[in-house]
Amino acid sequence: MTRPVTLFTGQWADLPLHELAPLARRMGFAGLELACWGDHFDVYQAAQSHDYCTGRWHILSEAGLSAFAISNHLVGQAICDRIDERHQAILPAAVWGDGDPEGVRQRAAENLKLTARACRNFLDAKPTAEEAKFPAVVNGFTGSSIWHACYAFPPTSHEYLQRGYDDFGRRFSPILEAFDEANVNFALEVHPTEIAFDIASAHRALEAVKHHPRFGFNYDPSHLGYQGVDYVKFLREFKDRIFHVHMKDAWWGHGNGDAGVFGGHTDFGDGRRYWDFRSIGRGDINFEEIIVALNDIGYRGPLSVEWEDIRMDRVHGATESCQNVKNYDFVPSGRAFDAAFEQAKH
Repeated sequence: MTRPVTLFTGQWADLPLHELAPLARRMGFAGLELACWGDHFDVYQAAQSHDYCTGRWHILSEAGLSAFAISNHLVGQAICDRIDERHQAILPAAVWGDGDPEGVRQRAAENLKLTARACRNFLDAKPTAEEAKFPAVVNGFTGSSIWHACYAFPPTSHEYLQRGYDDFGRRFSPILEAFDEANVNFALEVHPTEIAFDIASAHRALEAVKHHPRFGFNYDPSHLGYQGVDYVKFLREFKDRIFHVHMKDAWWGHGNGDAGVFGGHTDFGDGRRYWDFRSIGRGDINFEEIIVALNDIGYRGPLSVEWEDIRMDRVHGATESCQNVKNYDFVPSGRAFDAAFEQAKH
């Protein structure tokens, strides 16, 4: 069997789940990666109510869909970030509270711990067990207390940067223990503004949490390619830590030269931009090499389409992307291609 192709619902949170689920099925998807915002997945309810979890599954099952992971990116962002007014727009009111930065960070950490239990309850309520071979996964962000120091001026010492990784390790180690108790993996989407945004920083993040077995990555090549990071090498470098995969495209080397890799404080879709996210198959990511690498490292989990292309209608784009991912994917060989030569001798 090829891998199930799912849709990450984060960019569709304006639609209630009961509307999105049948639409996703019509677009060709086998399942949803449920975002913990909009009405798609409520962490507090899922952690406490079996009926809530079975209700989510009823909506999915009625549409002929499954699910293998949930995602809590927005709350995760607040755990290590330097908090400001931007975070209020993305956080639940219970996490934002009075907006005191350290209070926000601590409430975000408690919410992410609760997400592990919510994920376990949700997947345990699954009506069928045919996909039990896939581990339970919560995808998300971590935020970073040192992202503002990405460009090392004023002069930035390694001691200064190490304090950021130490802060991440201190805040996330208890979270990972909660994930371990729930038998759930946490998958960081390696991404600018996070504690890990390329291969080098991903290694440092792993070191900061002492290579905790519950800490791994939600692989998304689109955030690596335009930076100049070898996104296929990432898979091979962290082959035992690839807990989930986002399929998303990007292009780079475009624009009119006004804005470079850092974006020039322009909006997505601005013709001056050097890079932008694109619908799958319309950018510069080599998905053939990604599928080969995923087969080589033995990843058999879902391929989740995170659709972001400001230039295209999203239903058209997600439908096209789903089919393109199915076309890219293939089952690895179970035998040597020249094995028939030996048989021919007999």
